[in-house]
Amino acid sequence: MPKHIGSMSYTRQKYVRGLPQSKIHVFTIGDKTLDHSHVAMLKPIGPTEIGSEALEAARVTANKVMEGSGKPYLLKVLVYPHEIVREHKFMGFAGADRLSQGMSRSFGRTKKRAAKLNAGQAVFAIYVTNDMVALATTALKRAAKKLPLIYNVSVEEVKAEEASAN
Repeated sequence: MPKHIGSMSYTRQKYVRGLPQSKIHVFTIGDKTLDHSHVAMLKPIGPTEIGSEALEAARVTANKVMEGSGKPYLLKVLVYPHEIVREHKFMGFAGADRLSQGMSRSFGRTKKRAAKLNAGQAVFAIYVTNDMVALATTALKRAAKKLPLIYNVSVEEVKAEEASAN
């Protein structure tokens, strides 16, 4: 991952050959018709980039915890990995310094996709009823262990207009 999170986005796909696919397959899981009273959200404390593989691993972890209860819920992935991450290949054997160019012209090849996040931007949201708030926070805390940086879990009540829109 690049160290400069605030740098210009690299999302232009027109000239990129061999564009990697996003590893996230499902963005919304659960019962969309249920009247949810609370929403638990996972938010980073600082700006970061999350790879699509890490997002998928966190989604699977949160979904397993929520499925174990057998009660209805709605899990949403709120970010999409638009960023194209490039890596420069290095040769790691004896005499490689004579063969490789080092960091000169190190544009790199496309390796994966990532989502660029600001501080406090929600990554996941789990809509639940009143009796499942503790389980939703547990699921998001376990999912946060699969992601880089430190995350906060916030729980809010869903307004009546919001509940009908979901």
